[in-house]
Amino acid sequence: MRLVQNSLHDEVAALLRGQIFEGKLEQGSFLDEAALCESLKISRTPLREALKVLAAEGLVRHEPRRGCFVNQVTEQDLDDIFPVIALLEGRCAFEAARNASDADLAALDALHTRLEQHAQAKRINDYYATNFIIHEAIITLANNRWLAQAIADLRKILKLARQQQLHAPGRLEQSLSEHLAIYAALRARDSEGADAAMRMHLSRQREALRALAREQKSRLLA
Repeated sequence: MRLVQNSLHDEVAALLRGQIFEGKLEQGSFLDEAALCESLKISRTPLREALKVLAAEGLVRHEPRRGCFVNQVTEQDLDDIFPVIALLEGRCAFEAARNASDADLAALDALHTRLEQHAQAKRINDYYATNFIIHEAIITLANNRWLAQAIADLRKILKLARQQQLHAPGRLEQSLSEHLAIYAALRARDSEGADAAMRMHLSRQREALRALAREQKSRLLA
């Protein structure tokens, strides 16, 4: 059966979402509707529908009489979200340890080999991409669509800040060690251990972002 193409506003939302995640549309920046319509060669209607989609995802906000802006993730947002996503992804790891087949573990082994290679070469973008695939694989192995949906919603917000944590001194190596601990628990079919290791991994991501924020603040005050 042939798939129906996405509507225009969905395509526009996908394009703008990508530009936000890539930093081409910076956090806090004003979204000039006229300029966007001109550059994208579209009318206001699909653009505004696309902005409604992004607003529902928490990526943009509409301010009366001012227009739309790319959302900014605050320290309070991160403090609120990270404990929640740590619990959710911890539960995924718990279920994945129960559900993973030998073939699943072999696929994860290959991904962790790739992760180690990227860490050793300091390829942060490649590391982050492989890291994302591993998290997705564990979520899939949990086989719980409600968990997956809740995590996906929170990730859209966290993605605005999450990759930055890998730039904290020593964080890349620490992240790799955490991932290997999660994988070891999965391989041992240790549900409780996988849950704890995943929650620790997410908690340390937050700590790394907090350290970066302090460093940036100190630099501004210097």
